[in-house]
Amino acid sequence: MLLTRHARERLIKRLAKKRRLERIYAELWNFLDRSRKIEVNENVVILTDGRKSLVCARLECELLSLEEIRGRVSGISEAYDCVFFDGRKARHTLPRKFVEGIPNGRYRFYMNREKKSLYIGSEEPLLAITIRPAKREERNQASPAGTTNISPKGSS
Repeated sequence: MLLTRHARERLIKRLAKKRRLERIYAELWNFLDRSRKIEVNENVVILTDGRKSLVCARLECELLSLEEIRGRVSGISEAYDCVFFDGRKARHTLPRKFVEGIPNGRYRFYMNREKKSLYIGSEEPLLAITIRPAKREERNQASPAGTTNISPKGSS
């Protein structure tokens, strides 16, 4: 999961209370552990815990081996916001250094050079748009059709 500037500020205000990237993602993963997933349409997903809702958009990604990912990030000399979803790691660092600590395998890969963000994980990448109070129908529904729990460990 990657964050827009607005979503980052909302997460700091509503969940994390700190500005460090690692702290923001730690609180985000805690939120995801207790949330359920609502598929709005093919592009929009809402994750809610009954009190707050995180509105996300799906991102187009590629399924690559770790060696292919290393090749893609080897020439980058600027720090990026790097997220490894499966290992629950998030850091603002050089992508080539970040990829060194990831175990071999095939991962979904998304990189935005303009925003300097990188996502690696087994789940499809989502772009968090905003976090807001849950709407009535999101609070009242116990387990509606089309919802699942989301976990960064790969199980839905």
